[in-house]
Amino acid sequence: MKRVASLYLPDWSIERLRRMTQIDTSMSRRPDVARPNSAAISHGDEGGRRREALSGDTGFGRGATPLEKAAAAERAETCSVPRGGGWRPGARWAREDVEAQIAALPAHQRPPFRDLGRRSEAAAPPFRAMRADEATGGQPFRPAGSVPKSLGPDPRSMAGHPDSSGRETLQRPRLRDIAVPERPTPVRHSGEDRPLVTSIKQGSRLVIAAACAGARALGLAPGMAITQARALVPELDIRDADPAGDAADLLRLAITAARRWTPLTALSTTDGGDADGLMLDITGSAHLFGGEARMAQRIVRLLGRLGFTARIAVADTAGAAWAMARFGGRGCSIVPPTRHVEAIAGLPLAALRLDAGAVDALVHLGVNTIGQLVAMPRAPLVRRFGDALVTRIDQASGRVAEPLDPVVPPEPILVEQRFMEPIATAEAIAHWLGVLMPRLVTALAQVGQGARRIELVADRIDGIPQRLHIGLARPSRDGAHMLRLITRRIEEIAPGYGIDALALHVRRADRLDAQPFDERLEDRPADLAPLVDTLANRIGDARLWRMRAVESDVPERSLAPAPPMSEAPRAGPRLKSDDIRQLDRGVDLHPWHPRWPRPARLLRRPEQLDHVIAELPDQPPRRFTWRGQTHRIVRADGPERILGEWWHRTAEAQLVRDYFQVEDEIGHRFWLFRRGDGERAETGDLAWFIHGAFG
Repeated sequence: MKRVASLYLPDWSIERLRRMTQIDTSMSRRPDVARPNSAAISHGDEGGRRREALSGDTGFGRGATPLEKAAAAERAETCSVPRGGGWRPGARWAREDVEAQIAALPAHQRPPFRDLGRRSEAAAPPFRAMRADEATGGQPFRPAGSVPKSLGPDPRSMAGHPDSSGRETLQRPRLRDIAVPERPTPVRHSGEDRPLVTSIKQGSRLVIAAACAGARALGLAPGMAITQARALVPELDIRDADPAGDAADLLRLAITAARRWTPLTALSTTDGGDADGLMLDITGSAHLFGGEARMAQRIVRLLGRLGFTARIAVADTAGAAWAMARFGGRGCSIVPPTRHVEAIAGLPLAALRLDAGAVDALVHLGVNTIGQLVAMPRAPLVRRFGDALVTRIDQASGRVAEPLDPVVPPEPILVEQRFMEPIATAEAIAHWLGVLMPRLVTALAQVGQGARRIELVADRIDGIPQRLHIGLARPSRDGAHMLRLITRRIEEIAPGYGIDALALHVRRADRLDAQPFDERLEDRPADLAPLVDTLANRIGDARLWRMRAVESDVPERSLAPAPPMSEAPRAGPRLKSDDIRQLDRGVDLHPWHPRWPRPARLLRRPEQLDHVIAELPDQPPRRFTWRGQTHRIVRADGPERILGEWWHRTAEAQLVRDYFQVEDEIGHRFWLFRRGDGERAETGDLAWFIHGAFG
């Protein structure tokens, strides 16, 4: 009998994002992770963006305690108004009774500071609140149990009190009773406890794509506008959704399941086409893991250790298993054989994977469960809703087969050659590599892929394999180029007493379709991939990079490292006809335009110069000392004024740098700058620095 398991991952995208964040954090905290050599190029003074500590454990907080005690003793002796009498508006001691009542309230009922008269936090902006977003039909999202103000006061605040006759009468709340606002204080989160949602763009609006359990408990749901969600939960953590990454990782999970649990594994998709789980045909494989129950628990526990919430259900049909996994209400649901129709009879209609319109129409007719729908005559259902509804019923009950579309794990690509007699010379190894490489190219062409990483495994007769790796900057099936990369490193192989087998394994491959042929050879740009491959395999990938331009005027922020063969940035989207940016008729100049020459390499950080002689406010230096050597300037060009980027750091609002290109009497050319404009003290201290050198 066929048995199908449905694996449901309700928070796949959120938990995947959190797992990636944890991995990045753990890698950044490892002391043994060395910085790549590309970090030698300055990418911006990110270390200066430090936030001040907000807790009381600061140096000022620890040192202020004795001062506070002395000030309190002095006030007790010199205060003109005693504690027990008199009244002064705004005095703290005049509000002790109210503060005591507020402190006695639970934390979730305490009013925010802005409602207590004297404010100790920033006030709200003096603009009117936005109207409710159209995503909710004009009605704002409210927590369960809340009452709109338009329907009158909360019945809980109009408590009934018995009078002299024993009847309950409504009593008008006193001033002390209504001093605390009815709306709850917004819950503040910090660190990993902050509610997390992902956003995606629908038309011109940003809406929630997925929300964690904590965000859903606060009333946030997929489809809600981001502006409304941020208004409800100010501390909301909003990240960009990554549907392509979610689908790719789920496909990797399906391939892993096909290799580990059952070969028939398929992706389970929703009505919108997004995958939210897996379908596994465990017929004939459950006994290998101790039975269906133990296999299901084992899968759930494995995903739980990786940080993913999972629910799994096993039934005779894929439709019944899908319904039980999402609406069964348990982590592991095992439906006994031939009992799947009874198991899904009490589930809602959405468990049949019907369209939302059909579900709403059936609920309007009074049909709420699958059992009620199955009991109805089939002919009127077909006339009213079409064949899709009846097909879903038959698939769930088993009358109509629902075959799975299994994922096919990719087979590793390798070619191997074994020898009757061991070989031990470099010439013999090079000869057989020349025989194996055309076979590897043929195998890659058959699957439409290009190699990115190849491993040569030489099996010695003593059982100790010799391994050699080469990497390629882009997918390639150029046999001659790959053979040259390998044969240059044959001397790294230690043959020992002899090698009895050679094998070429493709450890990484990407899709490579047929390449167009251009007859105009003179117009084709030079292909740098062979050069990059040669250098990277000789000195290592970490020591090879290129620089890309970044939109910034500050030199150390205007460049960043990039892979050697990274693609050029694509042009932005086409502007609309009524966009104001259409009025800009200027030509977009490249950040590294020859009009503003820059050194080919900047120092890690600017170094201060000594004994500088220069005229203010805009003259280049005549002489300076750098690293103990004095340079006399014979030619100079400048200044080029660069202002601080206040949107990155507020401390740069007034900063000014004046850059000069100077040449000394020996012919060395330097790039210097003076901190400050020479007229206003707030722009800088007039210190001179060297930022790079030309040539």
